[in-house]
Amino acid sequence: SERLTLGDGDFLDLDWTRTGAKRLAVLSHGLEGSSKSKYILGCSAQLQSQGWDTMAWNFRGCSGDLKSLSRGYHSGKWDDLAHVVQAASARGYEQISLVGFSVGGNVTMLYLARCSSIPLQVRSAVVVSVPCDLAASAGAM
Repeated sequence: SERLTLGDGDFLDLDWTRTGAKRLAVLSHGLEGSSKSKYILGCSAQLQSQGWDTMAWNFRGCSGDLKSLSRGYHSGKWDDLAHVVQAASARGYEQISLVGFSVGGNVTMLYLARCSSIPLQVRSAVVVSVPCDLAASAGAM
């Protein structure tokens, strides 16, 4: 585990599995999930068996430790993922893939669409069960 301190004084907790691979998958959990969610742990185990390192990050307030600021995460807040990817790209990986589930998938897509400085190591992304129509999703919930 690693705590990434952000410029606004808050933090994000990152859980790594390192095997010495040159490829890294950055896993983003869904609504009310965490890096300890079963689907994140299962995805991480499968990727490790295929020769990937993984890093599952916790959205603000989702790691079990109280966050520093009153601001939480939401489906449109992609800049935290930008900080996570920047930190990961500094580790010397040749290839980074982004994997997002539900709200984490929405954040992943927004990051790819809106970030003007995506590291060259980011080569692919996969999103699963993404609430593309947030208004309809919120209404259904």
